[in-house]
Amino acid sequence: MKPDHPKHISLSRSIAVIALFTSLSGAHAADKKAARLSLNALTQEVQSSNPELKFYQAEIKAAKGGHKQAGIWENPTLSTNMAADRTRSGGVTSDGIVWGMSLVQTFEYPGRIALRRAIANQDIKMAELGLQQFTAALDARARLLGFRLIVSHQKAAAATEVANRLQGLRDALVQRNPAGITPLLELRIIEASLVTFRKQAIEASQLLQKSLFDINLLRGKPLDSPLKLSHTELSFPGVPAMKSLLAGARMGNFEIMMRKVELEQQGFKLSLNENQRWPAVSVGPFFDQDQSAGRESIAGIGVSLPLPLWNRNAGNIEVAKARSKQAEVSLYLVQLKVEQSVMETYLSFQLHSSEMALWQKDSIEKFREAADLGDRHYRLGALPIATYIELQREYLGALASILDVQIQALDSLLQLRILTQMELGRSKPEAKSE
Repeated sequence: MKPDHPKHISLSRSIAVIALFTSLSGAHAADKKAARLSLNALTQEVQSSNPELKFYQAEIKAAKGGHKQAGIWENPTLSTNMAADRTRSGGVTSDGIVWGMSLVQTFEYPGRIALRRAIANQDIKMAELGLQQFTAALDARARLLGFRLIVSHQKAAAATEVANRLQGLRDALVQRNPAGITPLLELRIIEASLVTFRKQAIEASQLLQKSLFDINLLRGKPLDSPLKLSHTELSFPGVPAMKSLLAGARMGNFEIMMRKVELEQQGFKLSLNENQRWPAVSVGPFFDQDQSAGRESIAGIGVSLPLPLWNRNAGNIEVAKARSKQAEVSLYLVQLKVEQSVMETYLSFQLHSSEMALWQKDSIEKFREAADLGDRHYRLGALPIATYIELQREYLGALASILDVQIQALDSLLQLRILTQMELGRSKPEAKSE
């Protein structure tokens, strides 16, 4: 078998492409001299620059504008009229102009403006709760994506390390021009394993780039913007008991608070519809003048009052009562859904954190050293090919499992924080950078 066989050249080039791809974000960041950020600094940057925040801020401004408009009286109505008048009296005809003017102001039934303002106040509260909910979710997502970027870098680096290790071993065996069935079959096993490890390296590299794109999307930056994150040691404190978490969720969960505000608003809307059974009163002065026969002027005060004979707003009152009932049911269902989410998330966190407690702090490093040790001993002929390949495979599998459990535990912790609005621990940065 010749070293320069096209198939082997293709394998070497593929590994080189993988190495280039996995180091793309790090090399690009180094070229651009990107600042190193901790997870806390990343979340602060996201909170200040995320473009979607402007939507919720504008929603608050719109609600405040609605509150301002709800307290404004209707504009007064100015009306005028003019006509030509001819009067015949005793055979004498006189011509003149008749004209009139009135100014009318509509006065709402007592309490109506206050009810509209109360409804608008609830809109402001819901808009503010929406912003707070989005901000909390944004903080959690930034932390999770930041840690996922660090984890993706570790996975990509490990997969590339193993693929390069097998590529180097394969090249060394080809140079020896193996003879005999056993060396040839071992070479084929290594080449087949190399294909598998190369695929894992590609997938890890794609995940790394996707994580970078997701973070830059949150930052409001171009997707290919460089980013370097400080290595982070996760802190997983013991969370309160289930009873305390459920109590915190009932008091602080955004969805529950929004449904409570909505229920209060529906109560105000029902009161407003009941108030609107009674008509508004229009009052204002008027002045009329007839210049056809001398000058006759009339001035006075006019009152206009619709008679509530047929329309007593009964239909709208029934609609408001139904909406209020729906709001009660919605609040109850949301409370059940939130409690279910708290229980499921709490169980998930307990399972993953209990698993993490069984690990040694340097488990990943020990697995990596074992894989490297197996490579050296196989080259010396002291290790069978099956054990060597299994070491490399288990190293990547164990690393992926450990990092995935950490991500899932962090995700559960962050979700509990969002559901309950309780402070449940933060991540701790280290000096090492990724």
